[in-house]
Amino acid sequence: MDRTHPEAVVWRNRALMVFDRVAVPVAVCDVYGAVQLANPAMAAECGTTPGRLRGRDVLELFRPQEATQVERIAEALRLRHRSRYQVSVCWRSPDGTERYGELTADPVSDTVQETPALLVMLRVLGEREPSPEAPPTRVTPMEARILALLAGGATTARAARETDLTVDGVNYHLRRLSARWNATNRTELVARAYALGVLAVGVWPPAPAVPAGSA
Repeated sequence: MDRTHPEAVVWRNRALMVFDRVAVPVAVCDVYGAVQLANPAMAAECGTTPGRLRGRDVLELFRPQEATQVERIAEALRLRHRSRYQVSVCWRSPDGTERYGELTADPVSDTVQETPALLVMLRVLGEREPSPEAPPTRVTPMEARILALLAGGATTARAARETDLTVDGVNYHLRRLSARWNATNRTELVARAYALGVLAVGVWPPAPAVPAGSA
């Protein structure tokens, strides 16, 4: 249907009204997890408004409890698999309580050929006593490889080739690392990786100091 047709506009507005009134926390994200649209219930879990969630990484808002679970999903999406994906997550509610639950992501697009968006729903399972945050030095195997490649002078394109990711996939991992370490650029990312002991000192080509994921 032509999106400029008046009927298309009417149905879009109706769909948005329903989206906003759904009591379940729901968001639409791009394939890398950046929020494009969120309903008030989802925003309430983050203590903010729907507009302020736009552009945020859903996996920074709701922390995955298993990094390997996320990597398997990212690989499936890269191969354009269209299954329903579930990720166990935890997060801190606006009142400071630590909550846990499950994110369900359904790939959606107008055609099979298009890169899908993700319809993400949050199922709240309960609350628990606050637990220590994961060490800031912890990295996934893929993050460790990318950091080592950058330390060796690799461009984003080369890092993508070496890791069998797309350029956008490499940027996704770098964006998450930057948010986790509060780094403003790639030079600072590499410097922090060495300072935190993630990359081995005195080794060329650069390599992780310990097996990735156990830092």
